Amino acid sequence: MAKKRGLETVRDMVFSLGVVGIVVVALLIFGRHSERDPVRPIDYSLKFQQASQVAPYPLLAPQGLPDQWRATSADYDSRNPTRVTWHIGFINPNEQYAAVEQVNGPSGPFVQDKGKKGKPVGVHDVAGVPWKSYDGPKYRSLVHEQGGVTTMVTGTATFEDLAQLAAALRPATAGGAQAAVAS
Repeated sequence: MAKKRGLETVRDMVFSLGVVGIVVVALLIFGRHSERDPVRPIDYSLKFQQASQVAPYPLLAPQGLPDQWRATSADYDSRNPTRVTWHIGFINPNEQYAAVEQVNGPSGPFVQDKGKKGKPVGVHDVAGVPWKSYDGPKYRSLVHEQGGVTTMVTGTATFEDLAQLAAALRPATAGGAQAAVAS
């Protein structure tokens, strides 16, 4: 007598799914769980040196920030000479994000984009220099415009932490050498 093929197919499929389920549960239980900090600090000094030598305006990077400020990203984009951008991202000691953003193009769209649509809320004193302050649903920002260049310090950090980062900003020294790098 011939076996019914349909029932064997269903039984085999249920068995296969059970085996796959056991493997998935085993991976979840015994899989690698890392307690390490997922943030990988970078050293942006070489990128800063190189970009500073060709940038159409003085690029800024922090000097003398405490070691707990960890640089996580750096980018220089000169594809459009009328909108050359410089970026360094940080995680601060309070585990909040803060970034240095610079551009030589129009400031309005840049500030709205990098500041996540923050609204002007006044002026914040940074080492005796007035910076416009913005506050939004996601980011706070401090913005300084000088000589056609917009410098912005923005992120989820407090205004006080942003002001600390802004006050530490310095241009590359002669020869493109970078001051101390927080990492």
